Amino acid sequence: MDFSEHPLDQADGVLLAHAIAVEGRVLKKGHRLDAETIALIRDQGRTQVLGARLGPDDVHEDEAAAQVTEALAGPNVRVARAFTGRVNLYAATRGLVRIDEPMIRAVNRIDESITVATLADDTACEGGEMLATIKIIPFAAPRPALEKVLASIARAGRPAIRIAPWRVIHAALIMTELPHLKEKIYEETARAIGARLMRLGARAPVIERVPHDRTRLARAMADLAREPMDLIVVAGASAIVDRADVIPAALTDIGGTVVRLGMPVDPGNLLMLGRLAGRVVIGAPGCARSPKMNGFDRVLERAAAGEAIEALDIADFGVGGLLKEVGERPLPRAAASPGPRRRGPRAVRNVAGVVLAAGRGTRMGPPNKLVRQIMGKPLIGHVLDAALESRLRALTVVTGPETDVRLAIGGRPVPVVVNEDPAAGMSLSLSLGLADVPDGAEAAVVLLADMPGISARHLDRLIDAYDPDEGRLICVPVYKGRRGNPVLFDRRFFTEMMSQTGDRGAREVIRAHEDVVVEVEMPDAAILGDIDTPEALAAAEAAARAQGLPPASGAPLPTAPTAAAPSVATSPSPTDQG
Repeated sequence: MDFSEHPLDQADGVLLAHAIAVEGRVLKKGHRLDAETIALIRDQGRTQVLGARLGPDDVHEDEAAAQVTEALAGPNVRVARAFTGRVNLYAATRGLVRIDEPMIRAVNRIDESITVATLADDTACEGGEMLATIKIIPFAAPRPALEKVLASIARAGRPAIRIAPWRVIHAALIMTELPHLKEKIYEETARAIGARLMRLGARAPVIERVPHDRTRLARAMADLAREPMDLIVVAGASAIVDRADVIPAALTDIGGTVVRLGMPVDPGNLLMLGRLAGRVVIGAPGCARSPKMNGFDRVLERAAAGEAIEALDIADFGVGGLLKEVGERPLPRAAASPGPRRRGPRAVRNVAGVVLAAGRGTRMGPPNKLVRQIMGKPLIGHVLDAALESRLRALTVVTGPETDVRLAIGGRPVPVVVNEDPAAGMSLSLSLGLADVPDGAEAAVVLLADMPGISARHLDRLIDAYDPDEGRLICVPVYKGRRGNPVLFDRRFFTEMMSQTGDRGAREVIRAHEDVVVEVEMPDAAILGDIDTPEALAAAEAAARAQGLPPASGAPLPTAPTAAAPSVATSPSPTDQG
């Protein structure tokens, strides 16, 4: 190809290197000059033009792109017409994009003039979605290079770009049960996994629940294997940590095989792939309860498309397997101890606090419950004093527009942010509070203003448990297996928390990131008790007097027999101050 400045009297057949505006029209890049267009250019006073003249061994860009595309495109791929050296490929149906990555790399390494760009292999797609583009770098491909590319593709003997459509599969979901798990966990698991399956074209799954017991699970899987099932998903009540654990052991007990345990995808490390009587069996990781993309999706999509998946396929998921920004996960066997787990001094954490106090507190009648007193101190005062005594490095209080709660704060050195529209839901208060957290803070503890039993030691236990280096990113207090408040969140979740609406608050964020939640055992039930009724207020006062606490005491209030506090992890309105 001769790419140079061509005299106009020798420019017939030359392809323009750049667009030229002439006589109210534009001659685009790649336009082939003829006598008419040469005369128009000459009328502008030009004597030469920059462009390319193809030689006998050059294949025009459109023809070369079309030939490469025809060789690469496989089943269920729609090919657009070649234009300016480019051909686009589109999905003709819903399904899984399969790209022969070694072949595409080989093609792109042959000659710089021939380029192929594709979606990543194993990408779920909709019909009509663009899959790839073949582009010849202007204005032609050298014939020897083109022939080498076509020969390389032919030797492979298979299409490099295809769609494996979703099949209508019959699937079963087995959930194993442990006594401490709440019913809502099973409901969310069934909803999340069922929605995935149906999105991939499967029928509504058969759902069974059995105890987290090797024998009972083996019996359930054996029964399902006698049915016309294509896929069995087992969502365990606890993570699979070894091939001798309940789920893989139950599978092998009935003649199944464990193909692979563990995958280099995060989140989704603790996944099991197995086979039983020709059926795929997936031991789902805990993150499968979340609707967010995780490693479970990659394996499930292969199965739904009828594509083979073996141990080495899972091993190859590692490149591109980091699906989101996460810290290291704590080991499943590790106890949720609030103390340090590494040698050497523990890092001093910069953790802030956000006290939510914008509710009108009207369930108890006027005045706002937060200004009512226990042992001579406003309800909100007990929470603020505990926070100020703790190792929290900063504190923000979010109140409503009324002045009584702000007056009850007194002279305590805490900034106040006003939520002018508490009726919009506590998510707005949460968003306002997080927005006020200092830039240097690594995390924030979200406190409820109507829990006077919370003390500095509760807060300091959460701060001690927080360790982003060990994947301890959300710290939830627990007493005798029940989760409560307050809760600590790493800063990386602030944006997601601030995007919540209504009264959901941080509940959905915890559910979506259970893999980085650490449960921190607390010494008493103060994390479960809020003040919502006159009876609860009187009981807290009586309990304090029974222990001989002086008025306005700085000591933590004893736990009174109150209704359980709305938990950030489970309540539909975790920061309700009404």
